[in-house]
Amino acid sequence: MSCRLCGSARLRSVLDLGATPPCELFLTQDALDLPEPTYPLHLRLCEDCLLLQIPALILPEETFVDYAYYSSFSDSWVEHARAFVADAIERLGLTSDSSVIEVASNDGYLLQHVVAAGIPCLGIEPSVNVGEAARERGVPTLTTFLDENVADEVVAERGPASLVVANNVYAHIPDLLGFSRALRTLTADDGWVSIEVHHALNLVALGQFDTVYHEHFQYYTVLSISRALATAGLTVVDVDLVPTHGGSIRVWAQPAEVAGEPSRAVADALAEEEAAGLHAVEGYLDLEPRSQSVRQELLRYLLDAKADGKRVVGYGAPGKGNTLLNYCGIRPDLLEYTVDRNPYKHGRFTPGTRIPIHAPERIADDRPDVVLVLPWNLETEIAAQLSYVREWGGEIVVPLPHVHTVPAPAATTPTEVLS
Repeated sequence: MSCRLCGSARLRSVLDLGATPPCELFLTQDALDLPEPTYPLHLRLCEDCLLLQIPALILPEETFVDYAYYSSFSDSWVEHARAFVADAIERLGLTSDSSVIEVASNDGYLLQHVVAAGIPCLGIEPSVNVGEAARERGVPTLTTFLDENVADEVVAERGPASLVVANNVYAHIPDLLGFSRALRTLTADDGWVSIEVHHALNLVALGQFDTVYHEHFQYYTVLSISRALATAGLTVVDVDLVPTHGGSIRVWAQPAEVAGEPSRAVADALAEEEAAGLHAVEGYLDLEPRSQSVRQELLRYLLDAKADGKRVVGYGAPGKGNTLLNYCGIRPDLLEYTVDRNPYKHGRFTPGTRIPIHAPERIADDRPDVVLVLPWNLETEIAAQLSYVREWGGEIVVPLPHVHTVPAPAATTPTEVLS
């Protein structure tokens, strides 16, 4: 194994999560008696360029052709996308003469707002099912994986884009250098690239081990993402710190030939990373003990709840939840079932731990003592949506960054619960 950014063979182990199945391969009833493949989930740090990464054991083609994740099932995520589009239009002065391309555009959750603004756009989305959902929304969508050849074809047909958006996909690419060059090809010489990814600062500082799974090949600081984009002639000139996914960075980059000096926000983000020790190898070495501490605390809580005769169920079946369940060894004896808004997952079982997945209405029917929120990054939103659990004295519990019970604000109905 060598670093996919700089080619170095000096890769240091910083978190070994054992062997787990792919996090989005939910099991059907018929598959429960069949063998289930697992793959090592082992995070390493390049000692030369400081890119966090795992081996590319599962290729995107094995995961994303028929994908179980629809972005629009989270109302807060759709609102996040709407606010991003509004900000980009104002920040960059986008008009009907501009064009926007989104890579990994999913079900049109973001580009629907670009369409509504009257700006020409194109989504590039490899998953057939979610791409079709985007087209039904009126979002032009090309069903394919982005690579350099596809980028050349898109530009030859429609010209380069004023803005190329790549939200929560830059971590999913094993061919990091080729994908970066493809982004540059799609971008006009005076255009912009906007990339949003989970910030490795939060992963390390808060022990967010469940953000590590086989679909995510690398994990970025502002320093490492700047180095990756620079290989394709793109310069990071601004950065926003955003709260999504437990803390993300949104970088704004331009072709090096036109990019000005990086903003104060870039300098501040780099300084924060350096202060946290992440510009040196030693700063990453506390990740494993932090993750072990989170695991032990959660298991203690669930074992105590079991001993007290409490019924504990889950809310959500996200990819991060499956890393958490498998690393902690949580099975139906400790988590009776989980629910999810995505109908695709109903009647299926979580990979590895084989916990049943039901529709959200099941919680109101069963009235459990505890609901464990697996997509903890949506704590505020889901706590509000699950406030009806308080009607029978139930508790809403979130596992990270430490196990805690959250109050639920105003009551709502079970059918409005988000995934």
